[in-house]
Amino acid sequence: MADLHLPSLIALGLLYLAVFGVGLWASRPRRDSEGVEELLLAGRSLPLWVGLLTMTATWVGGGYISGTAEQTYQSGLLWGAQAGIGYALALVIGGLVFARVMRRHGFSTLVDPLEARFGRHAAVVLMIPAVLAEVFWSGAILVALGTSFGAVIGIDLTTAILSSASVAVAYTVFGGLRAVAYTDVLQLGLILGGLGLAVPFVITTAGGFTQLELSAGEITALGEGLTYGDWMLVFILGGIPWNVYFQRILATPDPPTAAKTSIWAGLLCGLMAIPPLLLGLAASSIDWAALDTGGVDVVAGLEDSPAMVLPYLLRYAVPTWVGVLGLGAVGAAVMSSVDSSILSGASLLAWNGYRRLLRPRATARQITRLVRVLVVLLGGIATWLALSVGSVAALWYLCGDLVYTILFPQLTLALFDKRANRTGALAGLFISVLLRLGAGEPTLGLPAFLPYPELDGHFPFRTVAMLAGLGTALAVSRLTTSLDPPRPLRNVAAPPAEEPPTDATAPAR
Repeated sequence: MADLHLPSLIALGLLYLAVFGVGLWASRPRRDSEGVEELLLAGRSLPLWVGLLTMTATWVGGGYISGTAEQTYQSGLLWGAQAGIGYALALVIGGLVFARVMRRHGFSTLVDPLEARFGRHAAVVLMIPAVLAEVFWSGAILVALGTSFGAVIGIDLTTAILSSASVAVAYTVFGGLRAVAYTDVLQLGLILGGLGLAVPFVITTAGGFTQLELSAGEITALGEGLTYGDWMLVFILGGIPWNVYFQRILATPDPPTAAKTSIWAGLLCGLMAIPPLLLGLAASSIDWAALDTGGVDVVAGLEDSPAMVLPYLLRYAVPTWVGVLGLGAVGAAVMSSVDSSILSGASLLAWNGYRRLLRPRATARQITRLVRVLVVLLGGIATWLALSVGSVAALWYLCGDLVYTILFPQLTLALFDKRANRTGALAGLFISVLLRLGAGEPTLGLPAFLPYPELDGHFPFRTVAMLAGLGTALAVSRLTTSLDPPRPLRNVAAPPAEEPPTDATAPAR
């Protein structure tokens, strides 16, 4: 642990106060938009520029920045750029294909179209991996933040995680999506400024652009190439069916704005991968032994934990004030993802779990209160995971894996296949889960039990599971049409009244 650097700590405290202040300002009462729709979707009135920036800031999280730098340092440009390219394409494809349909139907969450096609109970089952993914994502990036704080200014892991999570939860509870969106604007500016200033200093320390090790990385075997393509599809197609994404799409005023928001955010998201890519390349060229590291063996540290590459760069390869700003960028990136994820998970549980399944007569005020309670609860769970579970990052990858193999085919069918029915959806879900778990999962201690082919130790089992589930759902839906007639795609979860509805207007059970 580095010695505590008081000026850096003060500067970081002021930065967090600024973020909290913007969150409070954005959460001030609005006469024109109140209730549950304001809390979850900012009254469906986010301007294009705010939607664009909050979408970008949500995707460019602490894991995105630290992970891109780590992969580039460890494996070269080809692997380092994978997440940036994949997420950029996810947002562009989402804008071209999914955004207009979702916004035109006036849905409130990712799960609404699944409920419309497949019913409430099937939708709640499909909601589970979506909520888990949001919580584990928050926990994983909080851990990344804690290690960066410790390396740069000497704050212990617990203090770093608790302070960042507390600030993010506080302004999210008060202001909902509107507060999250406007703080994202500030946080994206901090990311651009902090990392933008760090890049030239790090490249200078590495000896200039001509000294960078421009390794493109290598794919040495067919199986490795298939794995690369498998993970690229996880990033692209698996990057679409997240409620945190559709929450921003559905908060726009109209379908054309929804599409533009996603497409332009995809382009900006790709550009935001450039600074961490350059930092990762520079780290491979730096003579760490020539720097004043206070006796820390950086080379050995990076061999044991390549994830420390960005914290080490901000600590030893730039002036202290630049390192603090860079750390502020990482902190801003983490908060911009944590606040979005916990609000997204709370929205799903309150809207599609509590109201649609348990209490259809719930009023807007009751749902609003529940969302605020759930924000605190999920924020607390994510913080606990970050502090106590060593495999949070692995669990996040697993949830992203399941989002791709389970939710992408189900959402695609719900939106675009008029003949899809509940029987087909459940059959496809069973096949996807079976084939994915059949490859084994070390995180859960599950051994492989299906004889997948060995291609140099690799096989694209995730994509196989996704395609098999999609094909099964298509086939079974058509074979069971007479027994389980398809349901129309319509908004079954319109905003509730402020008072309990009468029997005549109560939602059908």
